[in-house]
Amino acid sequence: MYKALKRIHTGLPAGLPELAQLGRSLWDRRAQILAYFDTAASNGPVEAINGRLEYLRSIALGFRNLNHYILRSLIHSGQLATHLHAL
Repeated sequence: MYKALKRIHTGLPAGLPELAQLGRSLWDRRAQILAYFDTAASNGPVEAINGRLEYLRSIALGFRNLNHYILRSLIHSGQLATHLHAL
């Protein structure tokens, strides 16, 4: 991967400014890119959960009652049936 980053950074023909900018950006971030291959860890799952929570918060705006907010959250996540059986 390091060789690919170095080639994009330095081995481009003239007249490709967008690709040259991409090469510079990737070269600046090479430590983070190469760290992924060392650890194989990604924050993708965390970002996915955060996105769902943000979406849920945006749909539930305006609820003043916490129980209504919880109920709306359960409806959206598909967990309403388990909540009803618990009552």
